Amino acid sequence: MLVLLKKESLVTHLFLRPKDPEQETWQGRRLGLESACEALSIDQAWSVDELDEGVLELLENIESVYFSFSQISEWLDPVSDWIGRLKQKVRQGISAPNKMCDLDDILHEQRLFKSAEEISRMRQAAQISVKGHLAAMATVLPGKFEFQVQAELEAAFVREGSPRVAFSSIVAGGHNACILHYTENRDEIKNGDLVLVDAGAEWQGYAGDITTTFPANGKFSSSQAILYSLVLKAQQAAISVIQPGVAFNVVHETSVKVLTQGLIDLGILKGELKTLIKNESYKRFFMHGTGHWLGMDVHDVGAYKHNQAWREFKPGMVVTVEPGLYISAEHSDMDSQWHNIGIRIEDDILVTDKGHEVLTVGLPRTVAEIEAQMSVFSALR
Repeated sequence: MLVLLKKESLVTHLFLRPKDPEQETWQGRRLGLESACEALSIDQAWSVDELDEGVLELLENIESVYFSFSQISEWLDPVSDWIGRLKQKVRQGISAPNKMCDLDDILHEQRLFKSAEEISRMRQAAQISVKGHLAAMATVLPGKFEFQVQAELEAAFVREGSPRVAFSSIVAGGHNACILHYTENRDEIKNGDLVLVDAGAEWQGYAGDITTTFPANGKFSSSQAILYSLVLKAQQAAISVIQPGVAFNVVHETSVKVLTQGLIDLGILKGELKTLIKNESYKRFFMHGTGHWLGMDVHDVGAYKHNQAWREFKPGMVVTVEPGLYISAEHSDMDSQWHNIGIRIEDDILVTDKGHEVLTVGLPRTVAEIEAQMSVFSALR
């Protein structure tokens, strides 16, 4: 447990397990008290065995205690106990904290705005993620199983220095791509399937998050190409509006407008554009948001609204942009040419002083680019 104590200056205290050679033989190495201060830049290290008495000492004559209210069930009992015990020392001239404050908003706001060092790490996480997606494209073939593509994807992450995935990888062929959080990755990929891969590498604590969609046999069918190009058009339009001063919801509204108009043009939706958007008719085929904050977690913390108003982009924020279309065979009223087509295209975008930067550059994105890249991979097999 980390305790940050602010009086005249800030002092850092860490409670951790001491060294124990016998236990470490079974359970792995421990940092120990002696190494913690130097390794972690901590002012004072304590044994966890000293937790209660140590925290009581640190909380003496402190006015406010900050902890995560999202973890309040874990903190409330020990904090209440510590405060109660300190109140019993009032006759000794010791005061107890009289305020319990939520740490979440403070930390979440700090995490929302990335420093130059954090941005460098996120660029690296993004580029490792790109290499993994290219490896998935290189290995996919009709007859392979989704988990085999996943294996090559994640092996590429590891080869590039990522110790783990940022979240459970999605490798969804054909109808499975119409399941938004499909993670079973166990089915055989069929000839004619589109394969949707949603995966990201973690690097030095920061997450990448990319979705690619490509044909297992290297060629889009005409229906697949039409819907894919529509999703790409929506994504490019949504990315283009990102700059300081633009409200977060504008990205989603932009993609919704493009997708809805495209579905009208294809005869999939019928009616007036404004009415269909107002009635959210597009949600039959595009039922999720267009993006989310990205950072130390894939769906990172940070408020999306202030005082019930969508917050505006500022430099240092990183957001994903991921429109999609999903038309399963369960849409029995649809022309079967559209059945079992699930498409999502996702990139990671940094808000800069003058606009934005796409961190996940390096992937083929248009139909022509994807088919050309798949042809190269096929020739190299």
